[in-house]
Amino acid sequence: MNQKVGREKARCVMVLGTTSGAGKSWLATALCRWYARQGFKVAPFKAQNMSNNARVVAGGEIGSAQYFQALAARAVPDVRMNPLLLKPERDTHSQVILMGQVNAELTGLPWRGRSERVWPQIAQALDELRAGNDIVVIEGAGSPAEINLMDSDIVNLRVARHADARCLLVTDIDRGGAFAHLYGTWALMPEADRARLAGFVLNKFRGDAALLAPAPERLRELTGVPTLATLPMWWQHGLPEEDGVFDERSTAGGEVRLTVAVVAYPRISNLDEFQPLKNVAGLRLRWARSPAELADADWIVLPGSKNTSGDLAWLRAQGLDRAVAEHAARGGAVLGICGGLQMLGEALIDPHGVDGNGPGLGVLPLVTVFEEDKTVRRREARFGALKGPWAALSEVPVRGYEIHHGRTAPHPAMAAVGDRAQPVMAHDLAWQNGQGNVLGLYLHGLFENPAVLQALFGARARTLEAVFDGLADHIDFHFEADALRSLIA
Repeated sequence: MNQKVGREKARCVMVLGTTSGAGKSWLATALCRWYARQGFKVAPFKAQNMSNNARVVAGGEIGSAQYFQALAARAVPDVRMNPLLLKPERDTHSQVILMGQVNAELTGLPWRGRSERVWPQIAQALDELRAGNDIVVIEGAGSPAEINLMDSDIVNLRVARHADARCLLVTDIDRGGAFAHLYGTWALMPEADRARLAGFVLNKFRGDAALLAPAPERLRELTGVPTLATLPMWWQHGLPEEDGVFDERSTAGGEVRLTVAVVAYPRISNLDEFQPLKNVAGLRLRWARSPAELADADWIVLPGSKNTSGDLAWLRAQGLDRAVAEHAARGGAVLGICGGLQMLGEALIDPHGVDGNGPGLGVLPLVTVFEEDKTVRRREARFGALKGPWAALSEVPVRGYEIHHGRTAPHPAMAAVGDRAQPVMAHDLAWQNGQGNVLGLYLHGLFENPAVLQALFGARARTLEAVFDGLADHIDFHFEADALRSLIA
C-alpha cells in the first residue's frame, strides 16, 4: 500500500555526523531505500559535497553519493540533489560545480565568500525537492559542531532549519571516544538546534552491544536524546566508498585468482567505479602507492585524476612510472581510465593553463591537448575488436560517462612512422597498443556494466539493487522498533 505523508511539503530526515567518515552517506543511502520500500516517494539531498567522485546526470555533475542515494530511493538522479559540488584540485583549491555546471566565478572566490552567493540556489533546490516528494533524506557534511564554520554554514544546521528536519547523529564507535563525540557535538550545537536531534546512532561496533551499558542511558540523561541504533561493523555491504580508498577487508574474499592494483595518486577521482570489482569472488583489489605494491599485480589500473599533470609528477616521484612501463613491457595488462589514459600517452599539452604540460609515460602513442571547455556527458558505445588480455571485451556494449578536460589523439610524428594506437571504440573513446595488453579509455563506469563483468570474469557481481535492499534490511533489523517511522510522524 502506498503510504503518503502528504505532498504539501515533504518531511525531512537528516543524517548528521560527529566526524567525516562516521557513516553519514551509508546511513542516508539505507534510509532512502527503507522509506522507498514503505511506498513513499523519496529524494536525497546534500547541499554541498566535497569529492572528486562525481556522476553525470541530466544537467551536469553531482556527487556520487547522491547519485547512488537517488538510485536507492528509486528516483531519477537530479542536479538539485547536490546543488554545490567542490572538486579538490590542490590542497587549497577546488573546482566549484553549481547546479551541475562549472562556475569559474565561484571557483575564484574565497571559501567563506561563497556561502551567501550560493545559498539561494541551495534553498530553492531543496524547496523544489520537498514540493515533489513525500520524504527528503538529507545528508550533512563533516560535523555540525564545527564552530569555526557555523557563521558560513550552508550544509548542516542551516539546512536542518530550512527543512524543519528531524536529525540523526551518527558516530564511528570503532575509532574510540564515541560517547564523548556525541556529547561534545550536542553540547556545541545551539540549544534550539539540539531539539532537532531525534536520536544517536553508534556505527561500526564490534562485540556484544550489551557491554555498552550504562553509557547510552547515561548519555540520554545528559542530553535527552536516545540512542536509536547500534550498527555492527560491516565490511562487505557493497556500497562504493565516497571519500577514500577502501579497506581490503571489504572485498568479496575467496581464493585469489586475480590481483588488480589501482594506482592511488593524491588527486584520484571516480574511485567508486571500482566497487563492482570488490564484489567479484577471487579478485583482490589493491590500492598501490609504491612499486612494491605493483610487483605481483596481474592488472595495473591508472584511474581518473582531478589533476593529471600533478598526479603524473607524483607517480614519477614514487618510481611508479618505471614499474608501470616495465609491467607493460613484460606483456602485463594495463588499463588507463580518463586521466589514466592521458598519462599513458606521450605528452600532455596545456595551451590554456587548465591542468599543466608534461611528458606522459610513453606507453601508448597518443597525445592529449587540454581544452578550456569541460566534457560532461553520458555515453553508450560498443568495443570493437580487441586482443590480448582485453580480447573478451570485443563487441561488448557499454554504458558510462565522460568527465574530463582535453582531447586525445594519435601522436602525429609517431603515426607517420607506423607507430599508431589502435582505436577500439567510436568517438575517440578508447585505444589499444599493438601488442594488445594496454587499453586506455575515456569512459568511466566500465565495471558497472554486467556484460563487462560477465565477459571478463564469467560471473555476476552483486547488483546495486541487492546492495540497496541489504542496507535497508540492515537498519530495519538494528534500529529500535518504529524508530524510523517516528522520524516522519
